[in-house]
Amino acid sequence: MQNMTYTEARKELEMIVSAIESGEPDVDTLTGKVKRASELIAFCRRKLTETDKDLRKILDDIA
Repeated sequence: MQNMTYTEARKELEMIVSAIESGEPDVDTLTGKVKRASELIAFCRRKLTETDKDLRKILDDIA
């Protein structure tokens, strides 16, 4: 996931959520999809936190 962008992670997460909501995955693959969704959520949170810190620093520097 190191080379993944926030947008790519979000799109994959949306696809997983749609599949789960539609009842697409069977019981055998559901656990894997939920695990992957959890990883993507953590990745997105980290990216948003990093972006927030970077933006705050930039804004503080110009103020």
